[in-house]
Amino acid sequence: MQSGDSELPKALASGDRFPTHTTRLGGFNIGEVVSEETSRGSRLQSWSVERSYNTDLPGAMRAFAGSASAQLELEISGTDALPAPQLYSPWAPRVTGDLVRPGQTVVHSAGINGHDLPAFRGTVRSRTATSGSGTVKVSVLDGAERLRGPAQFNNPYTGFSTGNPIASEVWCVDELLRQGGVHSCPPPRAPEADTVGPDGAGDYDAFTILYASLHGGVNSTYGQPESVPNPADYSYVHEEAPHTMALVPKARGLSMAWMPRSRVLTPSADVWLAEAHMNSAIGPGNTVEIKLLLDRLGTGTGRISLNVDFAAGRVTIYSGTGADMDSGPAWGFKWSWPKLAALKGAWHIGMLVTPSGTSGGTLPTVQPLLVAPDGTRMLGGIGTYVDPSANQPAAELNTIQLTTDIAVEALQVTTRVSPFFTLNDFAEHGKRAKAVELGDPVLPLRTIPKVSGSQWDVISEMARASISTAEFDERGVFRWRSFRRFQQRPVAADLIVTSRREIAALTVSEEIDACRNYCEQPYLDWRKRLFDLTGEFTPAGVIEIPAGQSKEVSYPIPDEGFEVGPPTPYDDAAPLSGGSRVRFGDAWVKDVSGGTAVKGAVLVSVRRVATEMVLRFTNRGTKTLYTTTKDGKPSIVVAPLKVFEAPAQPSKAKWDTESQKYYGLQQYVAQSGEWVQSAAVAGQLADVLLQAGKFPVPVLSDVEVLYDPRIQLGDVVRVVDTTGAALDTLTWVIGIRTTAGAGGDVQQSLTLRGYEPNGVPLGYWLSTDPPTDPDCSRSRTYAEVTAGHSTLEELATITYRALKEYV
Repeated sequence: MQSGDSELPKALASGDRFPTHTTRLGGFNIGEVVSEETSRGSRLQSWSVERSYNTDLPGAMRAFAGSASAQLELEISGTDALPAPQLYSPWAPRVTGDLVRPGQTVVHSAGINGHDLPAFRGTVRSRTATSGSGTVKVSVLDGAERLRGPAQFNNPYTGFSTGNPIASEVWCVDELLRQGGVHSCPPPRAPEADTVGPDGAGDYDAFTILYASLHGGVNSTYGQPESVPNPADYSYVHEEAPHTMALVPKARGLSMAWMPRSRVLTPSADVWLAEAHMNSAIGPGNTVEIKLLLDRLGTGTGRISLNVDFAAGRVTIYSGTGADMDSGPAWGFKWSWPKLAALKGAWHIGMLVTPSGTSGGTLPTVQPLLVAPDGTRMLGGIGTYVDPSANQPAAELNTIQLTTDIAVEALQVTTRVSPFFTLNDFAEHGKRAKAVELGDPVLPLRTIPKVSGSQWDVISEMARASISTAEFDERGVFRWRSFRRFQQRPVAADLIVTSRREIAALTVSEEIDACRNYCEQPYLDWRKRLFDLTGEFTPAGVIEIPAGQSKEVSYPIPDEGFEVGPPTPYDDAAPLSGGSRVRFGDAWVKDVSGGTAVKGAVLVSVRRVATEMVLRFTNRGTKTLYTTTKDGKPSIVVAPLKVFEAPAQPSKAKWDTESQKYYGLQQYVAQSGEWVQSAAVAGQLADVLLQAGKFPVPVLSDVEVLYDPRIQLGDVVRVVDTTGAALDTLTWVIGIRTTAGAGGDVQQSLTLRGYEPNGVPLGYWLSTDPPTDPDCSRSRTYAEVTAGHSTLEELATITYRALKEYV
């Protein structure tokens, strides 16, 4: 329930109640002066708010699944001088008409005796002005209206190729919310690529090359997961997360890795920012490391690493070729902050890297940035490497690796941040009111299903598939909750309503359609499967890329293939024969020669644009280069992976023979989509459905109660009726309708689902009738035949069967 001020419970218990409300359109309260001669005197004549879970499950199971999209209906009158249609119709002057235009913001609060609570937050869906009526009707939808864009997911191959989940329904929900501008943690700093300018050059603005929220999976919004940990090695926390949800290792040294969507270069004057949010108090250890791996000429690998040791109060950034400071050529800078060890909690940690500390040099410059749990901002001194072991010659960024002992979320790497980037820029990004609450994942996904429709359509689909609920509450906060919310017996009610005072009317119903005692859940078996690389193709011929210029190549997203990262630049010392790849040569003779292979000169990136993938090649070198193989043929190769064989679609079933004894076999087959991808999960969901429906649970509808602005969907209400149905039971709120007219009281009607059925039918004291009349199978006796047919002639006119059978 919502919590109001200390006086609200007293007002609700009082016999002297009068309703109050405030409605704000476009930032102005109804009745507030917008224009002196046009808006004074406008009033809200009536309003209504309706919320309920929308699901395809049987009625008595409604609390267990579905999305809830609330709607607010307003009726607004005009002013003393002008009727509402002249002020607020589509053809009204903009100064007043824009207050109720489609897309305009609406905030509505309501309560008792001046103690108001948030009741609705959303945007205008439609307005209707009827000439001569004097009023305008406005329909408003909640935050779901913000999620009408096309749903799209990054679908990498590493889930089915490794056998480990890359995501979950929670990750997918979080991703769709982010696409609609509803954020659960700091968003990508620079999600959009710049455009190639008239001079032919691109890649000059900031660009986020990796973003992984770690909310319910290691899949990334930008970039591709490359190394996926076993799900048995980590879990998630919510209350202790820096923002909404954090991945927590179960043992020290949990590692995972991604390939970026842009293979940025060394040496380079671009400034990189690598950062993450973490809680040093949660986890089995005290260290976290973000490591950038660089693909050099031949088989060499360069490394630039940010290592934070909270127990030692130390930050280390090293550069070189060794796996760490102690195992190979490398040089590191260290900064000490006692607060790292002294203050446990949510930290924001990052490092700035300039691959070329000096013009034309190959020794990087680095600097750490930190924000402590108490808000203290700490900036380390700039470190410029001078030791040759820290050298980073020509290479491309190939992999970003995270190794952690503690809870982490919102990992991202951004290139080309401003050279004037400040500590405030680092700390202030993404600071906003909390807009999302997520539950624990239910559906581990080794591959992400193909989707169509809007973001809200797909969220609703996932809610049904995972038996979860999705809703925007009265304050505009999105809440995703799994079926576990309804599995635990409530300890106490949030509210008690009785027929003696609060209940004006109620209807209790029970129907066999709500009984499901045989529940079946199909699933796709996506356990580790072999993949096929034979579908590789060359999207373009040899491309000439002059120095300082950018060239783009687009290709359709494969229907069956899985997405891959940007092609890996290779050289003649270590040629590649598989995977997405490209070679850059300094000369080209068609089908004869591709000159000398060049590394660290061309910035390669890939991004999704609507239904296409776009490759961009930006030549940062000083001479023209070509996308050519050693023998002068086109070198751009895209290799989307495919599975050799589509996964089978078996089912798991659960049933209850005790229920079948009383109600017969009542089947329910869950939707056979692609969201359930293991037998264990399918069995769990089938059991949840069975427990929810093996006995029909009563539904209390049209429960008219005294208005209480605190009630929310999912609240536990104890219903005590001593005058009508004679019941005393705990129920879930699955629907709320609140209406108010001009000068009248507020009416509130609830739809409630009983927590449990009224026990198992007794049956033993009743002599139930069989489904078929027993006389249908009884033969006539000889006495009955002779009594009906006294002579032989009478028997000649009928059949033996008619003579024999009683009925």
